[in-house]
Amino acid sequence: MSTRFESAPERIAQHRRYLMCRPEYFTVSYRINPWMEPSLPTDTGKALAQWQTLYDTYLALGHEIELIDPVPGLPDMVYTANGGFVIDGRALGVKFRVDERRGEERPFMDWFAAHGFEVVEPRAVQEGEGDFLLVGDTILAGSGFRSDPSSHREVSEVFDREVLSLTLVDPRFYHLDTAISVLDPVQGEGGVAAATIAYLPSAFDDTSRAMLERRFPDAIRVSDDDGAVFGLNSASDGLNVLLSPRATGFAEQLRERGYRPIPIDLSELLLGGGGIKCCTLELRGTR
Repeated sequence: MSTRFESAPERIAQHRRYLMCRPEYFTVSYRINPWMEPSLPTDTGKALAQWQTLYDTYLALGHEIELIDPVPGLPDMVYTANGGFVIDGRALGVKFRVDERRGEERPFMDWFAAHGFEVVEPRAVQEGEGDFLLVGDTILAGSGFRSDPSSHREVSEVFDREVLSLTLVDPRFYHLDTAISVLDPVQGEGGVAAATIAYLPSAFDDTSRAMLERRFPDAIRVSDDDGAVFGLNSASDGLNVLLSPRATGFAEQLRERGYRPIPIDLSELLLGGGGIKCCTLELRGTR
């Protein structure tokens, strides 16, 4: 039986503020990723109930939730992580690669503006926190399927941060947040983060894997089996990690490192290619 690492530090839950969207119009009527199959029936009521469990769990953990109104005809608005990228009160809007989601761009930017965020209109194609993840002072930026590599330069300029460019190679993991989970909010000494992320090595090209190994030597490397059930599309407050109940190996790895895994079933929303993190956009700064 696995036990907690002797060197595992004391984990501390940190307050989070998230933007979410009720899946009132959720359905799968088109195919823009390998998880979507329009011929299979979806249950909007079940999606709403599962989403509500996620929402209620965040509140029970002491986190703050803001809601954006869903828009008829935009079934993927529930995946709010793709709606923007927010640091220190500045919100970089998105420019979706696929036509089916372009109607979401303005509602999200309008919401940011109405809630006091400084909105930056994007130039390059990119899909928000789906492909941009903040680890300490560094932004991990993904490309390969959705976000254009030129967006990495743009996000660096907008937020004046170092950007680490990573290339995804497996179409099942078409956004960075399906292959990396940020577990802790800050980096260690010398800019090297100790166990601050978990990732799926097989989702990345050789250069990106080498980069992750060098920058995050103590990261949790997740198995293909746990990655295939969207285990890495999870949300962490530094102690509590909300993840798929099917990612049992990842859950045990988290326990060994001193985290508290909390299983949340979003199986219905996975039919649209999104999980826990996809439904959760972090709002950093500005009320």
